[in-house]
Amino acid sequence: MAEKSRGVFATLFVWVWNLFNFIRRLVFGAIALLLLIIFLVALRSSGGTRLGERTALVLDPKGNIVEQYTSEPAQRALASAFGGKVREVQLRDILRAIDAAAADSRIERLVIEPDEIASAGMSTLHEIGAAIERFKAAGKDVVAVSNSMSQGQYLLAAHANQILLHPEGDLLLEGLGRYRTYYKDALDWLGVDVHLFRVGEYKSYAEPYIRNDASPESREADLFWMNDVWNDYLKEVGAARKLDPKVISAQIDNYATSIKAANGDLAKLALDDKLVDKLATHDEAEAMLIAKGVKEEHSFRQVDFQDYLSIVQHENLRDTRPQVAVVVAEGEIMGGDQAAGTVGGESTAKLIRRARENNKVKALVLRVNSPGGDAFASELIRREIELTKAAGKPVIVSMGDVAASGGYWISMNGDQIFAEPNTITGSIGIFGLFMNIPNTLAKIGVHTDGVGTTAFAGAIDPRRALDPKVGAVIQSIIDKGYQNFIGKVAAARNKTPQQIDAIARGRVWSGAQAKERGLVDQLGGLREATAAAAQAANIAGNYQVRYVEKEMSAWERFAVSLSNDALTRIGRAVVPEAARVLLAQSDVQDQLKLLRSLDANKVGVFAYCFCEIK
Repeated sequence: MAEKSRGVFATLFVWVWNLFNFIRRLVFGAIALLLLIIFLVALRSSGGTRLGERTALVLDPKGNIVEQYTSEPAQRALASAFGGKVREVQLRDILRAIDAAAADSRIERLVIEPDEIASAGMSTLHEIGAAIERFKAAGKDVVAVSNSMSQGQYLLAAHANQILLHPEGDLLLEGLGRYRTYYKDALDWLGVDVHLFRVGEYKSYAEPYIRNDASPESREADLFWMNDVWNDYLKEVGAARKLDPKVISAQIDNYATSIKAANGDLAKLALDDKLVDKLATHDEAEAMLIAKGVKEEHSFRQVDFQDYLSIVQHENLRDTRPQVAVVVAEGEIMGGDQAAGTVGGESTAKLIRRARENNKVKALVLRVNSPGGDAFASELIRREIELTKAAGKPVIVSMGDVAASGGYWISMNGDQIFAEPNTITGSIGIFGLFMNIPNTLAKIGVHTDGVGTTAFAGAIDPRRALDPKVGAVIQSIIDKGYQNFIGKVAAARNKTPQQIDAIARGRVWSGAQAKERGLVDQLGGLREATAAAAQAANIAGNYQVRYVEKEMSAWERFAVSLSNDALTRIGRAVVPEAARVLLAQSDVQDQLKLLRSLDANKVGVFAYCFCEIK
């Protein structure tokens, strides 16, 4: 009997082993097949897109235009491969494509399709507009084609030689607005006690927690800089369309009458107001572009700007010229090591250090697009800028859409600071915010009690009421932080703390206003900043621009090296259509970011600016 049992056990063991071996071979075979498919598709695509003469470059950004991707390279590659949409486009890629095409004899014209731009700041749009003007200055044609445009999308289209709008489309220029939600009554009803510690009557970021409306100081400051940015918008559109900005402004003020007179036909109104040149359906616009260029596969000969950029980058792989390094600081400033799309006190400082220690890098450009955040993290980054200058490498700061509060903190020590006229900057000030909830807990019958060896033990426990003496201590810390801030700005800008205090106190300025007040040195974009960096390093006319970013793994480098078309074919070969899903990205509100940053065991000290415009 025992011998029979051993025989059964041996048979079972052999069967299980064979099953395991079969599964192992199946899995490894599937992996090998997948790698073979990827290799073959990549090999087939390795020749890249071939450009014919008289090709049109199609600029059709989809999603948000950003300084730096907020997702990892492999994530973007896989999303593209399996049918997902990466709803982000880097500003640098758009500028490179346009500038390269301006000097490329194979590119005859630029076709702008702005409809799917989801979000882009005024400064970003201004920089792209300047690149379009350089393209036109090279003697090349620009055509914009749209079904419907927002005023931001129109700012790009306005630079075209000809704008075609769908007869059933619409275009309205509505101006700039900044409206916030205020929570004081709701927090009072819930029994939440809010303690705001700040310096500066214009430091309004946390006002929604202590008020039900905007303070007079907030209204005054916001309207001052917003009017400047809006007037800059009208001037840019007016110059591009050869229209008087005052006439455009009057047309907007008269919308109630003019829209009614046009029987609600917004496309016809845009044509009558000379904001567009012709009304045309998609097929009519395509026929016009075929007539202007070369017909190819039932359309005009064209190349997408991202595919074109891949060609240009492959042509410049062996560039050995001295480098101007660019480090991007985009998003909220937080402590520690942060992913792309957020500024990390440690991670961003590390990138600056890498650029400083690289002998090929002769100068650094810090590209800032940040409303600020954690004050200590901001100081870590500022210190690295100081050390880079001490090492003999020039540092030029290029401000993007926003470089305010903590964003200005990390910028202040640049040898030169560049900003666009419509950059949002300033907001020099800090605040601390603390909420406690003993009254909230009491509403549901929960109470807190205990003992501590000192008055400060457990003093900022949110379950307990805040002792006024502790509040006074926190305010003293905030006061010291503000004095440090304006003192550092004064030293960096060769002014006295009193002079900086007069233009600080949390007040926001446009880039042009900041230049008038000595907070910015030059008006210009990334192109001008990199040129200034090269000039300061004595390599003008003989340099390349290299972005210093988190190093990619071997797999990430391979994934991003494939063309969009190759990645799509890989996804279709490996995964059935029914199995593909879109990766959704949730938007995180600015106020939620602030609340998330608060820790139950500390009072957050922030240099942050709520200065979005919509």
